[in-house]
Amino acid sequence: MAVPIKLTGHVLGVYLGQDPHSLVTTGQPQVKVTWAGLDGDKHAGITRPSDGRTPHYPRGTEIRNDRQISIVSLEELDQVARDLALPEIRPEWLGANLLLSGVPRLTQLPPSTRLFFSQGAVLLVEHENNPCTGPGRVLADQFARADLETLFPKAAFHKRGLVACVEKTGVISRGDEVRVEIPEQIIYAV
Repeated sequence: MAVPIKLTGHVLGVYLGQDPHSLVTTGQPQVKVTWAGLDGDKHAGITRPSDGRTPHYPRGTEIRNDRQISIVSLEELDQVARDLALPEIRPEWLGANLLLSGVPRLTQLPPSTRLFFSQGAVLLVEHENNPCTGPGRVLADQFARADLETLFPKAAFHKRGLVACVEKTGVISRGDEVRVEIPEQIIYAV
């Protein structure tokens, strides 16, 4: 049996989405992590209604919330900003909950990767957060460039971050260390 890969990174930002009519999140010094997600965040919940990301269910069907928390990487956001000739892309413009640094190719972490935060919370990576035009519209408004609405999804492909769910409750604060444990990977073939 192979030894799991272990990495260490840091939490540079913690954000909550509190306005149900806006994608944009707001920075916080710390957040309480509950079984439903981040306390006070609009995406918190044990379940959620199915949507365009889950076409195998009729829209609005109650399903397990595999999108409790959105996580992005400083390094990947910087790369996307360079690719779009922007001075910066802030995580709150993408509706992110956590900004991490020091985890190479964060978006490519496989499902079932565990993120152990220094104050006890543990998040389980569900899957890549595929880019869409919603954050592109925020960027278009921010920089007065209408083309960003459609350019962002292409530039952010495989660099948009991850969604995760809570495996263990706790607290996450700006400045915390995060230990990343990637499980052994097996390539499935028929």
